[in-house]
Amino acid sequence: MKSTESKNLITAIYCRLSQEDDLQGESNSIKNQKLILQQYAEQHRFPNIQFYVDDGYSGANFNRPDFKRMMNDIENGKVGIVIVKDQSRLGRDYLQTGMLMEITFPQYDVRFIAVNDGVDSANGVSDFSGIKNYFNDFYARDTSRKIRAVQRAKGERGERVGTTIPYGYMKDPNNPKQYIPDPETAPIVKRIFEMYASGIGIVKICDRLSAEKIVCPSVYAFRKNGSKSGNPDLSRPYHWAQNTVRKMLSNQEYVGDTVNFKTYSKSNKLKKRLKNDPENILIFKDTHEAIIDRKTFEMVQRHFAGRKRPDKQGEMDKYAGLLFCGECGKRLYLHRGKTIKPENNAFQCGGFQSRTTECTAHYIRESVLDTIVLHNLKTVTAFAREKPDEFYAMATHNGEEEAEKFYRNAKLQKEQLEKRIQDLDNIIRCLYEDRVSGRITPERYDLMANGYEQEQAEKKRELQELAERISEVDMRDQCIQEFIRNAKQYIEMPKLTPELIRVFIRRIEVYEKFEKYSRTAGNPIRIHYAFRLPEQEGVPAIDFLAQPTAKTA
Repeated sequence: MKSTESKNLITAIYCRLSQEDDLQGESNSIKNQKLILQQYAEQHRFPNIQFYVDDGYSGANFNRPDFKRMMNDIENGKVGIVIVKDQSRLGRDYLQTGMLMEITFPQYDVRFIAVNDGVDSANGVSDFSGIKNYFNDFYARDTSRKIRAVQRAKGERGERVGTTIPYGYMKDPNNPKQYIPDPETAPIVKRIFEMYASGIGIVKICDRLSAEKIVCPSVYAFRKNGSKSGNPDLSRPYHWAQNTVRKMLSNQEYVGDTVNFKTYSKSNKLKKRLKNDPENILIFKDTHEAIIDRKTFEMVQRHFAGRKRPDKQGEMDKYAGLLFCGECGKRLYLHRGKTIKPENNAFQCGGFQSRTTECTAHYIRESVLDTIVLHNLKTVTAFAREKPDEFYAMATHNGEEEAEKFYRNAKLQKEQLEKRIQDLDNIIRCLYEDRVSGRITPERYDLMANGYEQEQAEKKRELQELAERISEVDMRDQCIQEFIRNAKQYIEMPKLTPELIRVFIRRIEVYEKFEKYSRTAGNPIRIHYAFRLPEQEGVPAIDFLAQPTAKTA
């Protein structure tokens, strides 16, 4: 072994403390580790003592700043001795810790000492060192398992399991577990959604925010509470990244919902977060004050579902997420380019383009579609505006009698479901009392209780579905009245805008021309308006079918 005295090599005292270690008291504190190890080094007259300290880092994570600095010094031949309080301070992954002790340190001629474990590589490696590393690893896995169980229980109760507060919110001073809108940033979030909903692309949104010198979320969080989670670039405080805006526009928490388990990790040793499957994500609605209304949020998500590439002016396709092929159901995508004049921009069926269906092109120019849609909008809104009573009667045709019958049946069904759920609660409680008193065996109890609990879960699911159907029927009249109010508001419609489409329309279907390849025959177009109406033979009560004679190709 090389002489540390002759070369005046570093005696590296490495200290580490995690949150779990901190709970065990002062014995594992950084201060205590430093005192013990410094005293040990001085007693043995080890030269050139230097401390390497990682406070708040798990032993299963080897991506620690000072550990990496120490390893860099080792690889550069600057370190002669490494001293730790015990092997678990070095790490709790028995494979990597064993690799360090048995291969890496000997390779660089470094003496390793774990004071409390009685390990000194100058005396040879003890056979018990590997066993201790395994138990240290087991402790980390067991702790991780317990923490995951606690987080799972919290998440299933509807408590937030994430630690990052979304930009636009802040903690309620009276209840730290609750979010409230941040008066400084909530208006910015609302404005971003409104800009995107009006057809402005993400790139242009970022440019506008930067030009107006609005501080980006990561720098804002750092200035407010010192958080470095977003890797803030303090040299560019007004730089808004596209990915930041894109994540904000898809964050359901802005409508007042708590969304748990969006990501997961495969084990305590793999820190990379993976996207969870939708069925594993839990959503609890209306848990805090919303910044964005649900209608705007849903419209933005429909835009995300369509093509999101803006044009040269940074504008979005106004029909993104709303335009579909009437035959195969695939989306229609806008074709444009530098060599194509704006008036020649055209849509084609996505199934035809990708050859995933046996569909045809359904070619229609954007300008022609704009003319048709605007004409129909003016027609239907004028009728709703000038004859609101007739419009309401047409929209609710056959609806009142059906709604009354539905409410009668729903009320009876709801009472029956609630009574059965309560009865099952009483049955399970009685079964448990019989099990405790010994009147039935634990095995018999488990068998019977599982059956009743499954039935109860099914009844609760049916009750939830019934409540959702009742809510939909309740919303019908409100939606019709909202349409009439909007029709009165938008009297002048000089041109078709994304805002008009967002307010009035939920889906547009384009059908193939009656004369295939004709340059004069028009495409039949079906427009579904934004409010739900009772259906007659599967077709909404108000449904405009446009068959233009204008040239569409």
